Order: sequence, then structure tokens, then C-alpha cells
Amino acid sequence: MVHVVQKLPKKHKVLILGILAGIVGITLIPSEKATASKDSDANALEIGKRYELPITLTEPNIANRSISQEQEEKTQSNGIEKPFHDLSFENFKVKSGDNLAVLFKRAGVSAQTLHQVVNIDKHAENLTRIHPGETVSFAKDEQGELVQLKYAISKTETLLVTKDATGQFRSHIDTKDVDLVEQSVSGEIKSSFWTAAISAGLSERQIMNFADIFGWDVDFANDIRKGDQFSLLYETHYVDGQYIGTGEILAAEFINQGERYAAVKHTDGNFYTPEGRSMKKAFLRAPVNFKYISSSFNPRRLHPVTGKVTAHRGIDYAARVGTPVVSSGNGKVIKSGFNNLNGNYVFIQHGSQYITKYLHLHKRYVSTGDKVRQGEKIGTVGATGRVTGAHLHYEFLVNGVHRNPKTVPLPKSEPLPKTELAKFSPLAQQRLAMLERNRSLQVAMNN
Repeated sequence: MVHVVQKLPKKHKVLILGILAGIVGITLIPSEKATASKDSDANALEIGKRYELPITLTEPNIANRSISQEQEEKTQSNGIEKPFHDLSFENFKVKSGDNLAVLFKRAGVSAQTLHQVVNIDKHAENLTRIHPGETVSFAKDEQGELVQLKYAISKTETLLVTKDATGQFRSHIDTKDVDLVEQSVSGEIKSSFWTAAISAGLSERQIMNFADIFGWDVDFANDIRKGDQFSLLYETHYVDGQYIGTGEILAAEFINQGERYAAVKHTDGNFYTPEGRSMKKAFLRAPVNFKYISSSFNPRRLHPVTGKVTAHRGIDYAARVGTPVVSSGNGKVIKSGFNNLNGNYVFIQHGSQYITKYLHLHKRYVSTGDKVRQGEKIGTVGATGRVTGAHLHYEFLVNGVHRNPKTVPLPKSEPLPKTELAKFSPLAQQRLAMLERNRSLQVAMNN
């Protein structure tokens, strides 16, 4: 490079030197006027020294990304797209005589949309079973189109119908958790079991279930006495802290004429004595829900029609016409027919030793040769044949001999297996102890 410059004419050399001098001078001029500070010595930059410069990297600007856009891109839950804006619902109460067409029209929703909604799937079919007093809630978009519908099927289940991004409707059942709380109640009979149970706060369903548990051992129409006592341990149901009703009976105790009967529910859904023997015997004491016994078992009864002494080999249960009559045990129908004396009748064979007979029926629901289960409806109370009024004539035969259905010893059922009994016994003792404490407390409060 130096050799090339030396060969240049003198005039060119002078020009090049001038340009170089100017460049050097520019580089020596500070870029801005220096300012002094207390720490100028400490903070002054030193020539030739490397300094690290902190650099902040800025993320792409997403401040303008709306919440609705983010929600719109979220994946669907249970096949239902989440609403991507706040919904405002308008409630419409179902009036007497309303159907879905009337309700949707009142809500300003087209018949076409109604057709789409009710034909989504089996969940949406719940809408076709709306009842007066219930409420259906509608939410619409800015164009007035339905975007979501809510209907409370029960206290724990709500039907949600939601329009997705494609404009199609989807349904979903939203189920709330039910909290179970155990509660006990006791009472003493002063006039009737029904009255005492209602006074204790039991529902009609609980009363009937209680009677069913002990119906194998106690005749609730004839065996009840003043001073008899009862206790129940049962579930109560809560949703979001709100009471919604009662559940299953867990344990029960009944003291009838000084004799104590106790029953505890096992995990198989059946009730057993504290010793693990099933409360269900091979036969029901009475196969009908009757008002009273119009004629008892009596070998020397005076017949009300003929006036002659004729053995009455069964029990007459007075009840209104149409009252259901059930089979008192598992068995096979050996006769189902009609004659002038018995009217409509059904005879059932139970194993090799037992036969039960049901006479004067209004209607028969079984035929000869049918197999029946205990508690199965076989007919209804009537006044057919030679009778003076509506009643069921019920007979119980053991090895061909008529026995009093009210007093005949009933076969014992099989107990729980040893493995199940080991699980059942501790729970039974715990629940019965709770009943005992509650009854003692109730007695103390009443005294």
C-alpha cells in the first residue's frame, strides 16, 4: 500500500493526506457534551475496556388479544364448547297447558331451533317432559339467536344445551354432588303407628319402607299397641348446603308388645338382624294392604251367607276393590280361574310343602303355569263369587293342611356367609348403638 502511494503524483498525495486528517479529526470529537457528576470518576468509560450492555427482549405485542378470542380457542369440555362471552339468561316458567312449542314461542325462539334442540340426543329429550311450575332459561346472542338453554331436570341434574362454533347444538347433563348426612329419629305410639311416625317427622315413603322392613314379623294392622316404640337411622341429602330430601333407611328398631326387632342394611341392599339373618322370610304375613280383618281363621265359623257352621280356613282382609294383591312368596301358579264360590282365584305352589290361595279377586294378572316372585302383583281385591263385600280371602296350607296365616311359623331365611358377616357385624353394632343413644335421649327429653 505504501509503495503504491509513493508512485502517485504529488498533488494526489496531498489530497489523500487531507482526507485522512479530516477522518481522524472527526473521530476525536465527542458525540455529545460531557456532563460532570459526583461519581464522574467512578463511572467514566475507559478507553479499550469492554463493557456488558443489558438488553431487554420484548415479546410480541398480545395486549390487543381479547378474552373472548382466547376462550373461543379453548378445547371443548364434555363435547360442549364453553360460552365465549357472558350470557344473560331469561327465565320462562312452564304454565298449565304449556308444551315446548308454546314455551319456545314465548321465549322468541323459532320452531326450527326447537326441532334442532329436541333431536340432539336422549339428554335433550328431557325437555319433552316439562311440567307446570318448572323453569326453562334461554340465552341469546346479539342477533336474537339461541346460544344456550338451561333446564333443571332435578335438584341434582341440569340439562345444558349449547350452540358450538359450527352452529350445531350439543347437550350435556351437569350433575351436582350430593352430600349424605346420617340422621336418627325415635317415637312412641299413642294411637297409631302412622300418626306417631308423622309426628316424629317421617315422610310417607319412610313410613311405608319401615313397615316393609318389619312386615315379615309384625302385622301393622293388628299387632300395634299403645306404648310400642320405633327408631330409625337414615340418610339426609344436601346439595350446596341445601337440604333436598331423605335417602335410604340404614338401620331400624321396633319394640312391639315388649318384643324387640332390629334390622340393619347391608351393602347388598337387604336388611338383616344383628346376627346376620335376613329380615325377609320365605313368605309375607299379609299379601295385601288391607283396612281390617273382616273374618279370622276359625274352624267353627258361622257362615255369613248360608248361616251354617262352616270352617273358615283362611283370613278375610277387607280392602277396597282394585287394591293390589301380591304373591306372598316365590312359587308357581298351579291354578288361575273362576267359579261361583271362589270368584276369580289364584293358587300358588311354594316348594314341596306350601300352597297359598287368593280368592274373590276382581282381576287376575297371572295364568296357570306362570312363575311368580315374592311381592309380584297377581291380581286385585274384588267381590266375585259368594261374598257379602269386597275382600281378599287368603289361605295358607302346609303339607296339605290349612294353617292360620297370621300365626303359622314362617320358614327362616339363610344367614349371611361368614365372610360377609365379619364385615356386617361391626357396622351393625355401631348403627344400633346410635339408635339406642338417640332413643335414650328422646326418652330423657320427654320426661
